[in-house]
Amino acid sequence: MRIQKSFSSQEQNTVYVVPTPIGNLEDMTFRALRTLEEVSIIAAEDTRNTKKLLNHFDITTHLISYHEHNKETRGEQLLHRLDNGESIAIVSDAGMPGISDPGFELVQAAIQADHPVVVLPGANAALCALVGSGLPADEFLFYGFLPRKKKDKEAELERLKLINGTLLLYESPYRIKDTLKMLHTHLGDRQISVARELTKKFEEYIRGTVRELINWVDKTELKGEFCLVIEGISREEVHENDLWWSSLSVVEHVSYYINEADLSSKDAIKRTASDRSMPKREVYQAYHVER
Repeated sequence: MRIQKSFSSQEQNTVYVVPTPIGNLEDMTFRALRTLEEVSIIAAEDTRNTKKLLNHFDITTHLISYHEHNKETRGEQLLHRLDNGESIAIVSDAGMPGISDPGFELVQAAIQADHPVVVLPGANAALCALVGSGLPADEFLFYGFLPRKKKDKEAELERLKLINGTLLLYESPYRIKDTLKMLHTHLGDRQISVARELTKKFEEYIRGTVRELINWVDKTELKGEFCLVIEGISREEVHENDLWWSSLSVVEHVSYYINEADLSSKDAIKRTASDRSMPKREVYQAYHVER
């Protein structure tokens, strides 16, 4: 067990997690600016982007890169600096480090090495989109980016469709159309809000049903990263979905997973057996032998 009293002393060997604006530079806090000025070094996802931010606020602290492709070797170097009493700020290109951005591994390593980790509050696209969506915010699941491969993406949507809370997803303009169509197939025509260009001049919320949003993207030039806020399933629907297959035969049940979820026959049999609480061999027998 580890107990950290973040402000009990002026520790020098501290990792500061510093959010940066997601579009509007006025969202940079006084505390974040002071921290970036006072630390020994800033670990940035892209030093070129962060350099523009620092130049805007006349901050001259030394920058070093820390991203997905060098996080292991660079993480060791940063830990060595912490061991020598230096303080480090970690920033991403926009928003909160560690949320669909680099940062988690460094935070974890610092904690394991008994170095303090202090997280500053600040900009985050998902929470802005959630509150602005008009959908319930008392219970929600932040997922981030769905897998790129169709099979993996569909498998995740099959899992997410039974979540009661509001769902938060990130998506690129290149995949938003396909993702909305897959949401309609696997989750149905739920209420949804799509936010883009958050905090910027052209900030936009598009609220409606999934089908309405599909029609919207077909007529719109898509730019900027999107945040999707999707209505969760009701508890009544959860009960209905638990037995959605009740009218199907075992063979039809397996065939559904093969044709609609693009699963292999082996995985479809496994999923069907789980749904029906049957031994896999009995499902296999019914699908491959008895039909």
